[in-house]
Amino acid sequence: MIDPQYVERLRALHAQLSIPVTYAAETGLPMYPEPAELVATELDFYGREQRLTPQAFAAWRSMQESALSDGISLLLLSAYRSVDYQCQILRRKIEAGQSLEQILRVNAAPGFSEHHTGRAIDIGAPECPVLEERFEETTAFAWLLSNGANFRFTLTYPRDNSCGITYEPWHWCFNPSSSLQAPQQ
Repeated sequence: MIDPQYVERLRALHAQLSIPVTYAAETGLPMYPEPAELVATELDFYGREQRLTPQAFAAWRSMQESALSDGISLLLLSAYRSVDYQCQILRRKIEAGQSLEQILRVNAAPGFSEHHTGRAIDIGAPECPVLEERFEETTAFAWLLSNGANFRFTLTYPRDNSCGITYEPWHWCFNPSSSLQAPQQ
């Protein structure tokens, strides 16, 4: 159960950002609470400290090491984001002149981003500019499609997803309750 105070805080933030009260119903995105525990990961591609839940970090490290043993380098671009940080992202984009409709196609509303869970990561590859759709053309993406589920990571926003979020081949989320798939031969 999500804390009612958290829900009220999100309602107030959404009102400040002019996010419609119908957002959840229109997108089908669930509301995510922030995690109780986070651990520091390696620095991201930009040299910033990142955090994940302990279980997600262990799975990420295991997946990253497995990929490396296959000659594939997976780069951490982004991990946990607080609700406040998500608000800052939206405010910056609004101030830069983007419409709220444009923004919400690429950034979930505060409280609805998987990054709030401490289980979502944005992944890059050395041979590709970061956070670009052409990540799907990399060997890293092909490896993730074949192997990510073995580590309980899934691609959240495939092409034409029902949430209306723009296709993000770099956005993967650790799902602790998903069953592990047998490694592919």
